[in-house]
Amino acid sequence: MSGPGRGDGSAGSPPDVFTKSRADAPAGFFDCEAAGLAWLRVPGGPRVATVRGVGPTRLDLERVLPAAPTPEAAHAFGRALAVVHDAGAQAWGAPPPGWSGDAFFGPLDDPLPMPTGSWPDWPTFYAEARLLPVARQGRDRGALDADDARLLERLGARLADLARPALDDSPARVHGDLWSGNVLWSPLDPGPDGRPGDVEAVLVDPAAHGGHREADLAMLALFGAPFLEEILAGYDAAHPLARGWRHRVALHQVYPVAVHAVLFGGGYRAQLRSSVRALLGDA
Repeated sequence: MSGPGRGDGSAGSPPDVFTKSRADAPAGFFDCEAAGLAWLRVPGGPRVATVRGVGPTRLDLERVLPAAPTPEAAHAFGRALAVVHDAGAQAWGAPPPGWSGDAFFGPLDDPLPMPTGSWPDWPTFYAEARLLPVARQGRDRGALDADDARLLERLGARLADLARPALDDSPARVHGDLWSGNVLWSPLDPGPDGRPGDVEAVLVDPAAHGGHREADLAMLALFGAPFLEEILAGYDAAHPLARGWRHRVALHQVYPVAVHAVLFGGGYRAQLRSSVRALLGDA
C-alpha cells in the first residue's frame, strides 16, 4: 500500500534509485516483491518499475519521474493491464515464479501475510485464502469481533452464487494491490521539439498472484484512480469484461477493506460490515 518512487529513497542512494528499506522486514518480504515485479513485466503490458537490487532488508528500484496522468495514458494503461492479466497464472492463488511462501498485503511497516498456493476455483480461493485468513488476523489482533468473522464466513459460503457469471474466467496474472498509489504516472521521452512527450503508467508495490482480473479493477476504484472510466474503457476494449462486473466491484473490495479494518480500524470496520451485509442481503 506504499508507493515507492514517490519518496526520496534512502540516504546515500544514487539519484536514479529509490530504496525501500526496513531493518526488521519479514523474511522474504523484499524478495517476494521483486519476484512479483518480474512476473508482471510482459510484452505489451504496463511498464513495471525495474529492480536494481534486493536484499533481506531493502529493495532498490529505478526512480520513477512523476507526471500528471492524462485520459489517453489512462486508456492505454487499461489496455496494457488486460494484456498482463491475460498472461495468466498456473492456478488460483499461485505465487510468482521463484517465490513459494506467503505473499504480503499492507504497508511496509505492518504487512499482513497473504496465503499463496493452488485452489480449484475462484470462490474456494477467495474464501480460503483471503476472507477466512483476514477474519482470523482481525480476531487475533482484536480489530474484528466474532460477529465480523461470522459475516466473512457467511460471505465465503455464498461466493459461487454472488460471482456469476464471472466464474468462467481463468486465473489472471494480477498485481494484487492495485490501488491508485501503486500506479505511478511518468513521462515518456520528450518530443523532437523538446516539449514533454506522452505519459505512461508504471506499476509498483505488487502483491502479485493468480487471481481474478476484476479484483485489480475493483482496487483501482476503491480509492479513486484518476481517469478511472478511461482505464476501464481501455481494458474492456482489449478484453471485454463479464456481464454484470460492476455489480461485483464491492465483492472484490471486501478483502482490501477488511485488511484496512484490521490494520487501521475506525471507519474501515464500519465500511466492512456495511458492505458485507449489503452483499448478503441483510437488513
